[in-house]
Amino acid sequence: MEYKDYYKILGVARDAGQDDIKRAYRKLARKYHPDVSKEPDAEARFKEVNEANEVLKDPEKRAQYDALGTGWHAGDEFRPPPGYGAREGAAGGRWQRAERMSPEEAAQFSDFFSSIFGDLGGMGGGMGGDGGFGGRTGGFSARGADQTARVRISLEDAYRGATRQLTLEVPEVDAQGHLKTRKRTLNVRIPAGVTEGQQIRLAGQAGAGVGGGEAGDLYLEVEFAPHPIFRAEGRDIHLRLPIAPWEAALGATVSVPTLGGKVSLKVPAGAQSSQRLRLKGRGLPGKTPGDAYVQLEIVNPPAKDADAKAAFESLAERFKAFNPRAKLGG
Repeated sequence: MEYKDYYKILGVARDAGQDDIKRAYRKLARKYHPDVSKEPDAEARFKEVNEANEVLKDPEKRAQYDALGTGWHAGDEFRPPPGYGAREGAAGGRWQRAERMSPEEAAQFSDFFSSIFGDLGGMGGGMGGDGGFGGRTGGFSARGADQTARVRISLEDAYRGATRQLTLEVPEVDAQGHLKTRKRTLNVRIPAGVTEGQQIRLAGQAGAGVGGGEAGDLYLEVEFAPHPIFRAEGRDIHLRLPIAPWEAALGATVSVPTLGGKVSLKVPAGAQSSQRLRLKGRGLPGKTPGDAYVQLEIVNPPAKDADAKAAFESLAERFKAFNPRAKLGG
């Protein structure tokens, strides 16, 4: 079906006020009314003008029409987005009819109109009513659009919980029936133990409904800011822990940072680089708390002076039979 540009049909700008729309409609309706017009296509143009007025004079219908966007042009091939024109009782239908049209009234609508509004609202074809030519408008309501936004937090905030102030742009219908956006500031509570990618639902905090419909929900998707020492996987926290060669060889008890503070960790004698040790329950909190995984990394002291070099030379002599690359063969 073809897209209809209702603003072009009435010859008004997209930001036209209701008075401008009413004047344009009255002028065109008188020009093309079948009882008085001598234009060859008067009846078709009259129906087209009536349909355009039916949408643009009603703030709710106008908002729904404007929500299609400004990329369409008259005559473009049009396919309604999902959820438009949902009939009464249809699964997932967002629009609710307040009254059913008669077959005679339904015939006044184009396929384009029906694809957006279903059987909502009737147009009278006779004189009288709005500006001498209008008819009745069927009421309808629509739930506001849901909205998704991202909130970036630190791992410490995820561990302890936090309150964040967010500024969002939310859609709403203005007094002229246009779909606009406005900035809104919210104080959001981030629960302790939230994980990356998790969505926090704020009921009724997104797009405003029309015709008494309820507001949409705001979904905040959690994103973790990069951390200098920790890395999260689900509720588990990973950390690379540098240790000295003698700590690895002899074993030691060392202090390890976690999101909940420092704890003691026993490094077993003979520990190797990349060996992982587990601190149970030291990850992000939850019904089943995550763990902290410590990956050991042996770091050698610098051999900058004669004494340090002599110490390494002594070790080399002591362990000259040791070949760290023995498993490579050759």
